[in-house]
Amino acid sequence: MRVHVSELVFDCGDPASLVRFWAGLLGGSPVDRSPDWSYVEPPGFVRIAFQQVPEGKVAKNRLHLDLHAPDVIAAADEAVLLGAARSGGLVTDEQGDFQVMLDPEGNEFCFVAG
Repeated sequence: MRVHVSELVFDCGDPASLVRFWAGLLGGSPVDRSPDWSYVEPPGFVRIAFQQVPEGKVAKNRLHLDLHAPDVIAAADEAVLLGAARSGGLVTDEQGDFQVMLDPEGNEFCFVAG
C-alpha cells in the first residue's frame, strides 16, 4: 500500500497568528478551521496546518522546510518583516548560500540558493 502526504502539521501556541505568517511567506489564504486549528494551502505545495498544543517549543525541530530563494538575503529580510528572525549568519559553501531562520514561534526553516 502506498500513501501520500496530505499536509504538514506544526504544533504551536497560536495557530491563527502562525498561519498568517506562513501564508505571507509562501502565498495562499489562511483558513481558521477552529480556534485551535488553522491551515494554508500554498501554491504548488502541500497544505500546512497549525494545531494548538499546551506546551511550548523546547528543542530544535527534527524536521524543517528548506525554501529555495534566488536571493537568500532578500528573502530573509522579507521574512523578518513578517515576524521571523535570523538564526546565525548567512552560510556560503560549495553548494551555495543558506540562512537558518526562525518563524514567530521559533520553528526553524532555511532559505537556500544553489
